[in-house]
Order: sequence, then C-alpha cells, then structure tokens
Amino acid sequence: MAVAAGGATTAGVRLFSVPRTLPAIRTSSFVTTLSFSKLGSFPGRVRSNEPARKKLLVIRAARTESQGVSLGFRAPNFQLPEPLTGKTWTLEDFESYPALLVMFICNHCPFVKHLKKDIAKLSNFYMKKGLAVVAISSNSVATHPQDGPQFMAEDAKLYNYPFPYLYDEDGRRPFELVYHGQFDDSRPSNSVPVTGRDLSLAIDSVLSGQPVPSVQKPSVGCSIKWHPQKSW
Repeated sequence: MAVAAGGATTAGVRLFSVPRTLPAIRTSSFVTTLSFSKLGSFPGRVRSNEPARKKLLVIRAARTESQGVSLGFRAPNFQLPEPLTGKTWTLEDFESYPALLVMFICNHCPFVKHLKKDIAKLSNFYMKKGLAVVAISSNSVATHPQDGPQFMAEDAKLYNYPFPYLYDEDGRRPFELVYHGQFDDSRPSNSVPVTGRDLSLAIDSVLSGQPVPSVQKPSVGCSIKWHPQKSW
C-alpha cells in the first residue's frame, strides 16, 4: 500500500510504498504528499516593552522548501480528528486502498491557496481510480487561528474537498517513502499553469507498480506554525 505523508512544510509531496515481498499485482502503494507545505514561520519571537505586563508576539513567515525525510522512510501511524464531521481517522482506515495520498496543507498559506481548487480536482480524478486521499493541517492555532479546526471545516466545505481534512494539534506499518517532491512547477509568482504534473507522474507510477524516478524537485511553501515557547 502506498501512502504520501508530510513533514515540516505543507506544500510538499511524499510517496510511500510497502517493500515488495508479494507479486506486484498483490501489493499496494502508499502515497504521501508534502507538496503543499505551509508557508512557514520562524519560531515566534516575544518582544516586551513592559516586562511581565504586556507582550507582543511577532510571527515571521518564510518561503520554505519541503525537506528532512529520506526515501525509504516508514510512515507512522496516526489518529487525527476531522473537524468537518467529527470523525477520528487512523492510518489503518486506508489499508484496503491500493494507495494513499497524504497532503500537509493549511488555510492561509499562499502556496496552498494557489493550488486548492486543483488539489480537489486532482484528488477527485485519482480517487475514481482507487486512490485514497487525506489532508492534514498541523499549524498552531495560537499563532495562526485562521488555520484552526472551525476554519478548516469551512475551507473543506468551500472547496468541496472530496477527502478528509484532518487537524494535527501536535504535529507501524512498513510504508516506505518513494516520492518527496512538488505538485508541479507552478507558483503564485509565475505564469506557469497548474497541472499537477509531478505528483500525477508519481501517483501513476505507484498505481501501476512502476518505480518512481529518484530525481525529484522539492516543494516550496510554508513551514508548520508551532506554538510559541512559553517564557517563565
């Protein structure tokens, strides 16, 4: 079974695959997508004009490339709620599918906003071919309340996401990472059409039992927004 999982960014694509110990026709693929990395913010810096009384939280956002996970990485189990329905999902819920695409996205990221309609479109297309899809948001609601569960549910309705959009407040199946790259070459700042070409080629390879090329372009987007550290 193939699954895609995300790392520290939300605009990235990662594809996991189980080691092939059975004939190709019997194995399944796990697709992980980190292509949609969240435009990241550096850890919040607290500045204080009046110590112990008034503090200003400064959040910095930066264009971040998805990285940090090597091919062959084993996808961890998870148990996450879906704000829209209240259902809790686990990795095992997707075990019967030939492949699973996991996208780490969020509401506010400009790179994700650039792709939302096409993410839904591509997901609908491949779900009809048997692919399972899930999206996860791991942003801190303390620094980015617009990425909280209530607004995630609204976004899922607005864009008619055909997949569960899960909330990871914190941020062992033998799935191995086989693709960790971008959605395509389109960016908010260029005129390249959104096609989903890179992710599509990876998914097609996994679903057909073919090897995924090892040369992969990193995704670009926002980093995950962590809760600011408390000062004591």
